[in-house]
Amino acid sequence: MFEIYQNKKVFITGHTGFKGSWLSLWLLKIGAEIIGYALDPQNEKDNYVLAELEHKIKDFRNDIRDYTKLANVINTEQPEIIFHLAAQPLVLDSYKDPHYTIETNTQGTANIIEAFRNSETVKALIVITTDKVYQNNEREWGYQETDRLGGKDPYSASKAAAELLISSYQKSFFNNNNKLLVSVRAGNVIGGGDWSENRIVPDCIKALERSERIIIRNPHATRPWQHVLEPLGGYLLLGEKLLQNRSEFVGAWNFGPYLSNVINVKELVKKVIIAYGMGEYIIQNNMNSQAEANFLSLDITKAINKLSWKPLLNIDETIDFTIEWYKNYNSTNVFNFCHNQITKYEELWKLRNKK
Repeated sequence: MFEIYQNKKVFITGHTGFKGSWLSLWLLKIGAEIIGYALDPQNEKDNYVLAELEHKIKDFRNDIRDYTKLANVINTEQPEIIFHLAAQPLVLDSYKDPHYTIETNTQGTANIIEAFRNSETVKALIVITTDKVYQNNEREWGYQETDRLGGKDPYSASKAAAELLISSYQKSFFNNNNKLLVSVRAGNVIGGGDWSENRIVPDCIKALERSERIIIRNPHATRPWQHVLEPLGGYLLLGEKLLQNRSEFVGAWNFGPYLSNVINVKELVKKVIIAYGMGEYIIQNNMNSQAEANFLSLDITKAINKLSWKPLLNIDETIDFTIEWYKNYNSTNVFNFCHNQITKYEELWKLRNKK
């Protein structure tokens, strides 16, 4: 799969993070040359650290807000495609430090697009934003790529602003040349190696490992849960089209699960406990509940019809893939384990896309 990346130079911002580490692992498996640009990992048990990725890629530790350093690395390393994942990714943290969130997510996006614009080698840029860029009216049907952008919290607003930058650059600079720019919107991604604060699955695992009860702060919040490999497969498929100079794929894209994966936090926690084989939970209502939306889902019709991408894992498979990592990371070679999970997912891709 995705043989087009073999021997290609791929630049990934945020490669030390949760999604960035899995993207790096997948591209390494294909045979790409990875140039990573990010801050240090936040946790000694992060997927990036345990998989020892710093020894397998070109690893640059810099802040995405520093345009000069960013542009110098891109111009020196001369990649052909960029995946931009570097971000402050948490809603609750954006309330604590809105200025840093906006600088990182909005100005950081402007920096990567500007570096892309001035690069002589980069053909395509995929900017990862979030499903929270939409003005959320708590409606029961999914948001489409053409729906109104918004954001009542600093995180969502910073990502919606990044989307406006992407659109303006596309119309101003990239309409009549061979540089292709897209944004991809996904959220509520779960999987092994995520230890972020105030994320429900990491919170579950931390509590389970301490033999404590899981605290649920917003039990009725309903989200489109998906394993990390699902949207990453969409990003790689989209990047494949861009590297083929397929300009019809420029624009914004939603990547999410089918509606059967859209369940509330309480239901998710119950399934995590079953998959882990132990655990209890307690509900503490109104803990920061004003900071988060209650219902959110995406319409993925465009990706299904125009990109021929579709989600593969149902909610139980999504959780099984995730919990399998957390139950094994202490007793296995994490790089090989992730490699095997990616192989398993690729086999499902080939099998289920034949149907």
